[in-house]
Amino acid sequence: MKQYYLKKTLGILKKEYPNLTDIELDEYRYGLESFYLTVTKSLIIIPIAFILGIGKELLILFIFFNLLRKYACGLHATKSWICLCSSSMIFLTLPFLAKNIVIPIQIKIILGIIAIILFLVYAPADTKKAPIIYKEKREKQKIISTILCTVFIISSILISNSTISNLILFSVCVESIMILPLTYRLFHLPYNNYKNYVMRYNL
Repeated sequence: MKQYYLKKTLGILKKEYPNLTDIELDEYRYGLESFYLTVTKSLIIIPIAFILGIGKELLILFIFFNLLRKYACGLHATKSWICLCSSSMIFLTLPFLAKNIVIPIQIKIILGIIAIILFLVYAPADTKKAPIIYKEKREKQKIISTILCTVFIISSILISNSTISNLILFSVCVESIMILPLTYRLFHLPYNNYKNYVMRYNL
């Protein structure tokens, strides 16, 4: 089903925009694939979350996490089923924890400072399928993602609602892990993939 969807949508793009380069087509392919996986994954996870009574919390977590991920990017599972299993574990566990634990403000501040540093150093983290080739784009995404991270951390500290505060903090922490070189290494995935393209086009 996924391959049929990609083939059809990319075919329409090629027909409408025949001057698209291979790099641009790869970027569109990755974006379309990510959209497809997000929708199909959400159709499974969201109903389960509402059955478990954490539906609203899940949606809040989704919003903040995906805002960060849009600019900071980060690791993607190589298989759809791995993505579904890992996402289910993360996004069904964290809303439950957010409702049932209280995180001291000192811990939030420490985690927030660490996260901001990680975003400054490692964001954005690209993937093999979607390398961020252009330096200007990488710099722009680093600035935006770091600003978002900082705003989220401040919001998490200031918001009095413990559940929402925890959800915002969790979204930052998960995305911080997703952009680490160590995380890529643990899953045997290449890091800084844009360098391969830069080297290739400089030859």
